[in-house]
Amino acid sequence: MSEAKAISPRIRVDHMILPLFGVACVIGLWAAASSLWTQTLPSPLKTWEVSRPYIFEPFEKRGELDQGILRFTWYSLQRVAKGYTLAILLGTPIGFFLGASRLFRSSFDPIIQILRPVSPLAWLPLGLVLFQKPDPAGVFTIAMCSMWPTVLNTALGVRSIPQDYMNVARVLRLSRMKTLFKVQLPAALPYMFTGFRLSLGIAWLVIVAVEMLTGSPGVGGFLWQEYNSLIYEHIILCIITIGVVGFLLDALMSLVERRLKLAGA
Repeated sequence: MSEAKAISPRIRVDHMILPLFGVACVIGLWAAASSLWTQTLPSPLKTWEVSRPYIFEPFEKRGELDQGILRFTWYSLQRVAKGYTLAILLGTPIGFFLGASRLFRSSFDPIIQILRPVSPLAWLPLGLVLFQKPDPAGVFTIAMCSMWPTVLNTALGVRSIPQDYMNVARVLRLSRMKTLFKVQLPAALPYMFTGFRLSLGIAWLVIVAVEMLTGSPGVGGFLWQEYNSLIYEHIILCIITIGVVGFLLDALMSLVERRLKLAGA
């Protein structure tokens, strides 16, 4: 009990006071930059005043691109969920084949290495050509950009399975399906989940570019519209929203990863 009392003030400083101090420093630098460096950068106070209706009425719909910030976020999350799900469904089996089969790796690894660094700005026009509509083109772009961490980490996980595990599966005469689900999948899961987590981060990054280019309602579409309307306060609101949502998504994946590790321990 006495040890808990001795530790708790340190935890309070590390997890509450220091982060608040960091936020205060950034806001102070922002205020100084807006008043001393460039007049076009809105101050924190002005940003708060102009953005307040979008925060206090987060689900209000006044028009196609004039809605509460959480409604825009919800639109973006829906597109990310579709593209991310497609990326996982495509990337996981490709990664498994890449890690398990030397023939598959020799045939397709060069193509994967060529496609992996392609920008979303290049995938989106191809998606529009293929699907003729912005929404499926956006989902296609998110999937194509975010699937590669899942592919590569799954392949690494499969290649890292100790040979002893496979030897035991052969001795026990397990079928291919049982070897997959009882040996390979559990052994590769930590690597796979790292890929899932990285893929989600990329999917959330790509959605902004997709919505800006297609003009779709969402955080990215709202950001681009407010830039064209010279309402810079709303650009900052969008940036903060994108950062907070990205942080929460990563924290959620980290929590699930820890639970899985505890369950497998």
